[in-house]
Amino acid sequence: MSSTYTPTNRSRTLADLLPNSAARHGSDGAFLFKNEAGSWEETSYEKVAAEVQALTLGLKALGVQRGDKVAIIGNTRPEWTLFDFAAMSTGATVVPIYQSNSPSECQYVLEHSESRVVIAENEDQLAKIREVRDSLPALENVVIMIGEADDAISMNELRAKGDSGSAEDYKASYEAVEPDDLCKIVYTSGTTGPPKGCMISHGNYRAMLDMADSASIVEEGETSYLFLPLAHVFALLIQYGMIDIGGRIAFWERDQLKIVPNLAEVKPESFPSVPRIFEKVHDTAVATAEGEGGLKAAIFRWAFRVGKRYRKAEAQGKKPGFLLTKQFNFADKAVFSKIREIFGGNLRVAISGAAPIDPEILRFYEAAGVPLFEAWGMTETSTGGTTNMPGENRIGTVGKPVDGVELRIAEDGELLIKGDNVFQGYYKNPEATAETITDGWLHTGDIASIDEDGYVSIIGRKKEIIITAGGKNITPVNIEQEVKRHPLVSQCVVIGDRRPYLIALITLDQEALTRFAAEQGMLDEPGAMVGSPLVRETLEQHIEEVNRNFARVEQIKRFHILPHDLSQEGGELTPTLKIKRPVVATKYEKEIEDLYAS
Repeated sequence: MSSTYTPTNRSRTLADLLPNSAARHGSDGAFLFKNEAGSWEETSYEKVAAEVQALTLGLKALGVQRGDKVAIIGNTRPEWTLFDFAAMSTGATVVPIYQSNSPSECQYVLEHSESRVVIAENEDQLAKIREVRDSLPALENVVIMIGEADDAISMNELRAKGDSGSAEDYKASYEAVEPDDLCKIVYTSGTTGPPKGCMISHGNYRAMLDMADSASIVEEGETSYLFLPLAHVFALLIQYGMIDIGGRIAFWERDQLKIVPNLAEVKPESFPSVPRIFEKVHDTAVATAEGEGGLKAAIFRWAFRVGKRYRKAEAQGKKPGFLLTKQFNFADKAVFSKIREIFGGNLRVAISGAAPIDPEILRFYEAAGVPLFEAWGMTETSTGGTTNMPGENRIGTVGKPVDGVELRIAEDGELLIKGDNVFQGYYKNPEATAETITDGWLHTGDIASIDEDGYVSIIGRKKEIIITAGGKNITPVNIEQEVKRHPLVSQCVVIGDRRPYLIALITLDQEALTRFAAEQGMLDEPGAMVGSPLVRETLEQHIEEVNRNFARVEQIKRFHILPHDLSQEGGELTPTLKIKRPVVATKYEKEIEDLYAS
């Protein structure tokens, strides 16, 4: 990470970010998206800036002023980005809402933020707003991105409302925005209570963009494939980062099943993701090779043994020997090149964030030459804080602090962070703000360690530490990660707080279960498979092996297979797929008590 870094964009805020970039990159591609005909279409910086100007003037004609709250609910798509920049250009604070949120969750965010305008993606999202609109006295206008509705303003109608405005009005509006103004109130998808609104200023995000740029997370002229929800700070950082340096955002087709095919079509240089996508590609590749059996499966396994030896030699600064190089070249042609092609074959950097990723998955991709790096951050740090990067990658850690960030470990092991990217506090919650920021240091809630080279390892969440009846402190996530390595396991929740020993609630991966059923010549009926003695026996053997890696007090003594996977709809997962442990413990109280009683 260069200490001679100079910002590529002269923007002071996120409001003048787009017009500045459009002046530099006018006819270059800014957006790439699938049109209704099913082909990829590109929009230039000039066109994006003109569209944002029209929408900004439309919002101003509605009466949106500096400091007002404008909420956006919808999938990641070009229109989301256009409205985001338009709202910020009026000086308003944008309140993102997850497209997967229920009407009551939307109601909480809209009411708490006192949003005057909500921009809904389509009829489906508009239906949620209709359901709760009567309980939102601050809400004055509803805008719909796609289509038309009697009780909402369409995109075309909004543009028309701003027709009387001018380019000078637009420029005066975005130039009036100051770095200390709030650009976002992002509601954390709370795992332990109601969401808290994180206040992020334009200056916070500008600092974060400089940090990301200095770490070369995104580069000029590159394409980044974006499927993450724009209600999440990780997606927002990539969106702003690409616009900041003159890159191109390739928007997904809003279909989980098309993410992998899209990657092959778009061939991006950068790909931000959560661990689940990398895990799925890994599991599918391994299952396919094993399913082919015989020589193909043997070559696959051999290739990864060779790849790991080769990368280990490289990491130690040694030149791999003649025989190892020959073996590696064969493995690369036969196996690794095909793994890279899944991601389009053009990746310079893929970042995994938002949740821990299994180090074995990272070693798999490292062997295959997929440049996948783990990073760490939180909403309260405007996205980032540490990252691994090419040439500075230590698997099992979340990397080193980015330029401009200071870290230290508190006496109780909590990671503290300081920097210009640290947020302004929680909206309408001064008590929580005072607890979280002391003397400029943000208390992250993560238990961590920092090695002699500055690499940070996250041990677990402070609030999730299990203290057994015997007084032992245990980090459940490490044990859960080991259990989840089995292809059949989708989720694992370890329980044991103030209990004599640990137990686990396990859910099954439906795709892996279908393959397992076919291999065993069994009936693939989910209910029957969950209760299958063979499935249980397979998991018992796996947990026995996992237990060997842990001290007796950290071993799982009993487990229960739940009939359904955990989900956001079921209330057990946040929109970013983090487990709501208190919800799980309450919802499955009977199953937990039965395990301890048996």
